[in-house]
Amino acid sequence: MSSRDPKVFFITPPFTQLNTPYPATAYLKGFLNTKGLASYQADLGLEVILQLFSANGLKDLFAHIESSGKKGNENGQRMLRLKQSYIRTIDPVISFLHDKNPTLAHVIAEQNYLPEASRFQQVSDLEWAFGSMGVRDKARHLATLYLEDISDLIIDAVDPHFGFSRYAERLGRSASSFQELNQALNAPLTYIDELLIDILKAKIEAEKPDLVAITAPFPGNLYSALRCGQWIKKHHPEIKVAFGGGYANTELRSLQEPRVFEFVDFITLDDGETPLMNLLEHLKGSRELKDLKRTFCCINGTVTYLNGSKDPDVKQKDVGIPDYSDLALDSYLSVIEIANPMHRLWSDGRWNKLTLAHGCYWGKCTFCDISLSYIKDYEATTAPMLVDRIEAMIQQTGNNGFHFVDEAAPPALMRDVALEIIRRDLTVVWWTNIRFEKSFTKDLCQLLVRSGCIAVSGGLEVASDRLLELIDKGVTVAQVAQVADHFTQAGILVHAYLMYGFPTQTAQETVDSLEVVRQLVENGVMHSGFWHQFALTAHSPVGLNPAAYQIQILNPEPGTFANNDLEHADPTGTDHALFSEGLKKSLFNYMHGIGLDMPLQEWFEFKIPRTQIPKNYIKRILAPSAESMPKPTSKICWLGPVPTKTKKYLLFSLGKEEVELEVSGKLGAWLMDELPNLSLGAEKTGIFAEFQAAFSKAGLGDFENFWQGEIAEELREMGLLVI
Repeated sequence: MSSRDPKVFFITPPFTQLNTPYPATAYLKGFLNTKGLASYQADLGLEVILQLFSANGLKDLFAHIESSGKKGNENGQRMLRLKQSYIRTIDPVISFLHDKNPTLAHVIAEQNYLPEASRFQQVSDLEWAFGSMGVRDKARHLATLYLEDISDLIIDAVDPHFGFSRYAERLGRSASSFQELNQALNAPLTYIDELLIDILKAKIEAEKPDLVAITAPFPGNLYSALRCGQWIKKHHPEIKVAFGGGYANTELRSLQEPRVFEFVDFITLDDGETPLMNLLEHLKGSRELKDLKRTFCCINGTVTYLNGSKDPDVKQKDVGIPDYSDLALDSYLSVIEIANPMHRLWSDGRWNKLTLAHGCYWGKCTFCDISLSYIKDYEATTAPMLVDRIEAMIQQTGNNGFHFVDEAAPPALMRDVALEIIRRDLTVVWWTNIRFEKSFTKDLCQLLVRSGCIAVSGGLEVASDRLLELIDKGVTVAQVAQVADHFTQAGILVHAYLMYGFPTQTAQETVDSLEVVRQLVENGVMHSGFWHQFALTAHSPVGLNPAAYQIQILNPEPGTFANNDLEHADPTGTDHALFSEGLKKSLFNYMHGIGLDMPLQEWFEFKIPRTQIPKNYIKRILAPSAESMPKPTSKICWLGPVPTKTKKYLLFSLGKEEVELEVSGKLGAWLMDELPNLSLGAEKTGIFAEFQAAFSKAGLGDFENFWQGEIAEELREMGLLVI
């Protein structure tokens, strides 16, 4: 390699999301910008989809199927008979899903425009599942079914590994042996592979990189990532290939399989900034191989882990601003797959991805990979710096929607970011993942919604206090209910991650968890949720010490390739898989207000225990109680308008109405002076103790009576928040 700086080409291989780019390459490109280093990025998954789902792409697809002589199933045969309808409609539909052809919604929604195959059999339930959808939302859902029909045809007649958000996922999941994946990679290219390689070839010829860095966040990216590396190493051996991302970070930490290095040259672990910089220095000739950071390579046929670098990881303040340039941001597809409102956020609309803090500030949950860097190495940055990044990303992308992709966003940092967004008078729409902890008071939730928060997701997990303690979740069912109530009162959507099958969990506890979930939905404090069965991972406290949780590992010997998911037996628990269908079916109905009064037994085809949770358990928890006075050190701020004083009233001009607040002349004059001091434009942050002292100094009487009275209550509703 020459002494010039190597040029990097970042790749996200098929497939992640249709609606927004996965952020890993944008993060690393943004970091290289801080070093003045050139790089280029591409979302090959999106580009494959756009080529495949086009008039020319479908012409080629149908011709390929017909020439192969593969008849396929009855549904596929019907679609072949309708091929001209698909070819005629595909370009307008894709344009509509790009939000470039909105008037098409009217004809799609009438259901006389799109050809329909098996996915449309569920359309009779559309009104039940979605309520009275607007025309555009209904049309987007129908257009999504149309794409899924074509996907089914591809799976049946062309490539069984195909999927919109994953490709050959089965080959990458729990692949302790590389054998099956290796066989697939050494088989002839599939139809989808050929599309991918054609796009990759054009990119390589145009960019002429020295290093191709491929991120594989999920098992469904692994196969196509290695296909890319395989082609590059065969046709451009002068180009080095590096592989990293979530899959490597969790699955490949004990890698011993040399055959992997027939497809890539380097595999890096954990945060990519310093390993990437060290690798570029090595390629430039200024760093020895042994001095790379957290990097696997193959030396003389042996997989070797290199970690001789003394360079520290890059601090969050120095990682730079995620850079989405090079990506076709106006070509992502806003689809509506299912009725779950939180899952809709994942697939509908383009979100800028940003991390508030590295790692998890809690970092104790026993089912989680808390021994790994992406969880255990917690590091936050400042709110002003984060909002600087938000503004820069809005400027670059033209989009003010943000998904903060933290493991669990820290409440204090969320508060400070919200204050900074409001202080700068920005319009931002955002959502994130949280822990249901008591820091999320009513006032903090009101602040978050005023800054643009629309939704939060968090782990209720097993909805059992015994098991939450065993998980070391740091919350109770009562606390989750109260915090969820604070969010929903503020108008923020609440989604709960739910778990069944945690070690030692009994059938009784599973049924009781379902009853808790039913009551949370019934009382309007949980809008959305998803059940998943407990999965044991090698890097979690349970996986590292299974005996402490009374389980047995069934595959104790690690393989030479991926080692993360562990099979286990739970001798003290129940047969958890039995509950899967009933839990998911009941929750789907509950989210649509159906079956909330049905006995739990109705959701299951086998006998279950009677719940031991009282019918009014959540209602009692949510019953109003006297609020204690805020802590003296709490921040207090005024987000309302500057009032106008009349003889007997303070007049507040709000967005929807004008409110007259009847106050005494002395109190009114004091509030006119004091409220501006609490605004976010004031020189310093208001402190509750100082607010209380100022009230007393003004001779306005008993402060506690004022604070718990009607005037203070109305002021709090208009924006006097203690946070």
